[in-house]
Amino acid sequence: MQTTLASCATFAGTGLHSGRPAKCVVKPAPAGHGVVFCRVDVSARTATIPALWTHVRATALNTRIGNADGIEVSTVEHLLAALAGCGVHNARVELHGPELPALDGSAARFVRGVMDAGIKRLAAPLDVIEVTSPITVSSGDAWARLTPSDALEIDLTIDFPDAAIGRQQKVLDLGNGTFVRELCDSRTFCRQSDIEHMRRQGLALGGTYDNAVVYDGAGVLNPGGLRHKDEAVRHKMLDVMGDLSLAGYPLLGRYEGYKSGHAMTHRLVEALLSDPSAHRLRRCDDGLAKRLPGAGLVAADLAAVA
Repeated sequence: MQTTLASCATFAGTGLHSGRPAKCVVKPAPAGHGVVFCRVDVSARTATIPALWTHVRATALNTRIGNADGIEVSTVEHLLAALAGCGVHNARVELHGPELPALDGSAARFVRGVMDAGIKRLAAPLDVIEVTSPITVSSGDAWARLTPSDALEIDLTIDFPDAAIGRQQKVLDLGNGTFVRELCDSRTFCRQSDIEHMRRQGLALGGTYDNAVVYDGAGVLNPGGLRHKDEAVRHKMLDVMGDLSLAGYPLLGRYEGYKSGHAMTHRLVEALLSDPSAHRLRRCDDGLAKRLPGAGLVAADLAAVA
């Protein structure tokens, strides 16, 4: 069955890229609503933006979505990952600004807020998107692929010249509470050598050691170090989870990626949903529901950092 929140969850902080104060309230929504963002700080004919791949406007170091009236919301991927990982299908996200709060740079506090608000089952059946044939996108030596699977799986490899990151690979079945246990507390990261360039582009203006991991060659500059030895690849998988949710339905398929990021995952979702031979909508029965992200989630699944 479809789900929503049982009550509201409020989050406040600073936008990672804008550096501006940011606040959002995630509210319950009816069946069939999906996840929809609403800018309550602007006066526009349409201030709502569905969290769908067709509304993606930019993918440089974060995912930004927008509508036909030019209203946009950026850095949506961490909250979307939290909702998808907790198995929440419908929500209205009221946002007081152009960017979501970074919080600690992971999705853990979003997950905690969702779990504290409670998850409510709705009296409406759930459909999922099933990958029926392989589909691949690439750019240079980077690539991403979706292949058929009876669950959502992610197999991701990253490769950075910095010795503190290097080559990392992780494979997970995202069913049940795996996202919450394994990925949600992993923070966004950057290389010290890239910070000045990002800020000249108007990005990472709100970045601090409190909301991002900073790698510098063989070292980690954050006073507290890493939460996981492979925190970098775990965070990239978190991003994949959020970006895949822009398909609009839970996804059944195996995602494989090498050096893939927001742009490539968006291109992959677009390629999948633009090809009728590569996917189909499938009604979710009880057996399938038990394999989806969030099924059987309990409070003990949430990492202590949240």
